[in-house]
Amino acid sequence: MSKLGNLGARLHRGEISYDFIGHRKLWYSISILITITAILGLAVRGLNMGIDFQGGAVFTTGKTGVSVSQAEDYAKEASGHDAVVQKLGNGTLRIQIAGMDTQQSDQIKTDLAKDFKVDPETIAADLVGPSWGDQIANKAWQGLAIFMVLVVIYLAIAFEWRMAIAALVALIHDITITVGIYALVGFEVTPGTVIGLLTILGYSLYDTVVVFDSLKEQTKDITKQNRWTYSDIANRSINGTLVRSINTTVVALLPVAGLLFIGGGFLGAGTLNDISLSLFVGLAAGAYSSIFIATPLVADLKEREPAMKALKKRVLAKRAQATPEEELAEARGDFADEGEPEDSAHAVVGPRTQPASRGRGRGRPSGKRR
Repeated sequence: MSKLGNLGARLHRGEISYDFIGHRKLWYSISILITITAILGLAVRGLNMGIDFQGGAVFTTGKTGVSVSQAEDYAKEASGHDAVVQKLGNGTLRIQIAGMDTQQSDQIKTDLAKDFKVDPETIAADLVGPSWGDQIANKAWQGLAIFMVLVVIYLAIAFEWRMAIAALVALIHDITITVGIYALVGFEVTPGTVIGLLTILGYSLYDTVVVFDSLKEQTKDITKQNRWTYSDIANRSINGTLVRSINTTVVALLPVAGLLFIGGGFLGAGTLNDISLSLFVGLAAGAYSSIFIATPLVADLKEREPAMKALKKRVLAKRAQATPEEELAEARGDFADEGEPEDSAHAVVGPRTQPASRGRGRGRPSGKRR
């Protein structure tokens, strides 16, 4: 078995673990810092909205030897606005200039033809009205709001309202970071960006639900035992699915990284940046929030319940009275409390190791047959 696979198996069995819940204040602080940075970037720089959202003109030239940088200079000189120029596969150029009307578009087309030394008829001009862009933006916000409401309702029914709240916070966390990165980097926001954003929300939710499902299963009848608090089991749920989350995230990020860094950066296919950046940032943020935000927040909310407070008090009292040998046995997963009901071992799914016996009788492996 590979080292990573062996690590995943040991994490799943509870043989080793990292205390994610115990360090939750650290993760909360990191998330707050990143979120504040994203909000400041959004407030200071704003989003570079594409022509589909704010309207303008799109000019498509014939095959030309003019470089992208030259075309940007020509377009800025002709229009007085910054232009987004993309080189298409057949050697043509696509020039986008925001905030143009029909009269301005005709004049810019004539000026570009002179600069490019071509017939104006070889340059195609298309206008995009700002009202159409507003409709797209409104539909995107409506779709996002409906998605959030459905997510909360589903999780509240399938799990409980605390998990629904935690998942909603994680989703908002992912959206804020992704949008803030777009503002800081200055990439253009297009309909492709919106598609990528909605895609990563679904991925983030999927990863969160996997952890929640494990947590729900392991906390069944939790108050019938005195070994673990809710936070202990939440921590075990994260550790049990940790390697799986890492594997799925890395596998998902690799092709997206290829689109972003090779396609959009090295090969210069700028249109790929619209969707690949949102996917790359969102997938990474989604994996982070599922592990470090959503589940610790659920544990925080659950530990406020009277039943969970009473359970924690019993668990801590029992641990305070435990001998060093018993503490070591508990750490190894050797649990066999004689004072608890026989079915209490099934109340919570603990470490996957078999319980060690403590004397003759129940649960002791048999020796030679007499």
